[in-house]
Amino acid sequence: MKKLLSAFLATVLLLVGCTNPEKPVLRVAMSPDFAPMEFVDTSRDGQDRFIGFDVSLAKYLAKKLGMELEIMPMSFEACQTAVEEGDVDLAISGFSWLPQRAECFNLSDTYRAGNNSNNQLLLTKRENADRFHSSEAFDGIPVGAQSASLQEWLVQQQLPGAVLVAYEDLSQGLELLLSGELEAIAVAEGNADAILASHAGLAKAGFRFEVTQELTDNLILLQKGNDALTSTVNDLLAQAEAAGYYPRWYAEALQLAGIGVEEHYDDQGNPEE
Repeated sequence: MKKLLSAFLATVLLLVGCTNPEKPVLRVAMSPDFAPMEFVDTSRDGQDRFIGFDVSLAKYLAKKLGMELEIMPMSFEACQTAVEEGDVDLAISGFSWLPQRAECFNLSDTYRAGNNSNNQLLLTKRENADRFHSSEAFDGIPVGAQSASLQEWLVQQQLPGAVLVAYEDLSQGLELLLSGELEAIAVAEGNADAILASHAGLAKAGFRFEVTQELTDNLILLQKGNDALTSTVNDLLAQAEAAGYYPRWYAEALQLAGIGVEEHYDDQGNPEE
């Protein structure tokens, strides 16, 4: 719990109304390969290069907590490991509820980022779009999904006959799809729209995943047992929703998606080519 000292201190400062000349740091794990949620503006340097809905949310939380924000880029799966091990205070990276996440983490209340997580679908080559209107159409078909993601879980649950291929980040899945090694990749609709804007040869398959209420919207991952910070984060999420920030942040993220790029990091946070 020593690694969570900065978050605990921020909570105490918030409650008693004190200030500290040396601001504690809010360390947020993020995988910036997921437009419009988190991606990169290559014209900027340092922390300023990270943009997207979740970046706006992280900045809001840090400001409200009276803390300096440090976004720690790493792979999507590594974000989750970093929270479990206490290397970061929390992870914000387009996460949805999953049974295993509920067991391993404190989960915040949900926040809504447009249609990004509530609609889950498959991308395929345009000439194949009419083939895939039912789950049975994927029997024996190689279908990709990001490792440790909601999409991977949905493929396992709702496309039992498909041959699941897990990859580390979406750029790898997209390359496999374009090369023909995969017939389809599972993605959130917001991400699908960002991909389709630059890949005219792809299309949304007719099949859509069933997304139950518990799977809708996004949430923040915190270390199991860190109830004080979880409660504070939930209060701040409620304030952001009441203030109407979510639609504005999402609209801004969609605009930025036209200039930003998706950067990929390994499990140690090193940028990948």
